[in-house]
Amino acid sequence: MDLWEKFGMSEGIAGLWQELGISAGTAIVVLVALYFVIKWAVKNGIIEACKKIEEKKLQDKLKAEISESESGSAPEKN
Repeated sequence: MDLWEKFGMSEGIAGLWQELGISAGTAIVVLVALYFVIKWAVKNGIIEACKKIEEKKLQDKLKAEISESESGSAPEKN
């Protein structure tokens, strides 16, 4: 029994992998490695996006505080 049949791969996909000279075990290792690379990239992308959002919020907060302090410290003319 072929490993492709054991894992329930269709003949078209199994034929494609076999034409490339890749066995079922190698294909599984490659797919698992690809899974973790994509997972790592998505995780880092989300972390980077969260940092940028936090930086933007902090900058907006500082701008608001600066504008409040400038408007509050200026003497009002009557």
